[in-house]
Amino acid sequence: MTGSDTNPLRDPQDRRLPRIAGPSGLVIFGVTGDLSRKKLMPAVYDLANRGLLPPGFSLVGFARREWEDEDFAQVVHDSVKEHARTPFREEVWQQLSEGFRFVQGDFDDDGAFERLRTTIEDLDKARGTGGNFAFYLSVPPKFFPLVVQQLKEHRLADPAGDSWRRAVIEKPFGHDLKSAEELNRIVHEVFEPDQVFRIDHYLGKETVQNILALRFANTMFEPIWNRSYVDHVQITMAEDIGIGGRAGYYDGIGAARDVIQNHLLQLLALTAMEEPTAFDAQALVAEKTKALESVRLPEDLGRHTVRAQYTAGWQGGEKVRGYLEEDGIDAHSGTDTYAAIKLEIDNRRWAGVPFYLRAGKRLGRRVTEIAVVFQRAPHLPFDTTDTMELGQNALVIRVQPDEGITVRFGSKVPGTSMEVRDVTMDFAYGESFTESSPEAYERLLLDVLLGDANLFPRPQEVELSWKILDPIEEHWAKHGKPASYTAGTWGPKAADEMLARDGRSWRRP
Repeated sequence: MTGSDTNPLRDPQDRRLPRIAGPSGLVIFGVTGDLSRKKLMPAVYDLANRGLLPPGFSLVGFARREWEDEDFAQVVHDSVKEHARTPFREEVWQQLSEGFRFVQGDFDDDGAFERLRTTIEDLDKARGTGGNFAFYLSVPPKFFPLVVQQLKEHRLADPAGDSWRRAVIEKPFGHDLKSAEELNRIVHEVFEPDQVFRIDHYLGKETVQNILALRFANTMFEPIWNRSYVDHVQITMAEDIGIGGRAGYYDGIGAARDVIQNHLLQLLALTAMEEPTAFDAQALVAEKTKALESVRLPEDLGRHTVRAQYTAGWQGGEKVRGYLEEDGIDAHSGTDTYAAIKLEIDNRRWAGVPFYLRAGKRLGRRVTEIAVVFQRAPHLPFDTTDTMELGQNALVIRVQPDEGITVRFGSKVPGTSMEVRDVTMDFAYGESFTESSPEAYERLLLDVLLGDANLFPRPQEVELSWKILDPIEEHWAKHGKPASYTAGTWGPKAADEMLARDGRSWRRP
């Protein structure tokens, strides 16, 4: 090829050829954990299967187990067989598995990090990874500082020449503002801010990106996306499962810290932000940050926030235990498994429009959605009886499980009398597009290898989110104990009362 690296036969406007990662490798710390087995390894395989990874791509696992490279390959093989989205193809597997290596050791084991460095240098020679490596910290948060320090100590964070090194960090990023600031300081001593990718897998979901497409690529929604037309916004993340085997992680963290601080406040920022000047990381962060900076907490936190714990009940046809009876949970634990909060956004677009956020485990079903509920029509020329069954217009964005958008509006019921009733129009990704949506982790891992930070929260967003949540957590710590709700229902009575005081009610997803 000529001096430049561009392909003269390829038109830059051509959308058929996706972006493919250049020479690179991925090191996963905590490779024996659930996240790695169920999400990361299958995502690596699916990317390879879709032809989006370079031919010499390499995967290095780091963990305590005494495994050989072959044992590691077997584990990846089993995870891929069980969890991959795309069909298993022997030739793809063969090429990918030649780049698998395993390094055994503890995070404080200097010898292991030396072995890791040698492994990476060998892969550069054998597979042509070009010195480009991303380090994925799939480890409990308390080990983040240690692993990052070790990477610095053993010169693994310093790229040579034109190559790059990146760090990928899973949530939770700290457990309050102070710890998040401290963690940012430690990480940025070793990696430049643009080398750090904080994963929020919610932002990798198609629908989340579709919020931006829906709002800014269409003329029909943006004119009514404001206080003149919107009555309130509800953002819900409901899970139908309990805490499973995560007692050690979950107790002391709770629903608000686990998902409101990151997922739901990110969804709020995307729903509320102004139009960015471009669809790039910097412009997006600027607008999301402005939205989060404008968030105001209610003055009376006792009336406008609710926390609760699930008690024993029936779910999916089987009897399930309450939170305090789960294995490994202290019988006096005050950890919330349900949290609902009311926030307002002090700016011209949203002044006076409440945003209600709720998240919980063991609720009616698994669903994440954003419901933008519109004001009632100012003048109805119909009799009250005609519109008894007419609710408020709403636009509902379903983030999971059946990604799509529903619009609810009033329509006349066929017949001789004038009767107006709610109807819905539904758009589902699965029915409108033939391509199936990639898994969130596929998208995010590819973005890390490409160095594209669009979908990753920046330090200031993480810190602003804690600024919003910390006062609520402090209030809860001082006042009473969590309310309760039966497993399989939609949360505690207190949450319904919280909205009823405002003359509103929760949407049943």
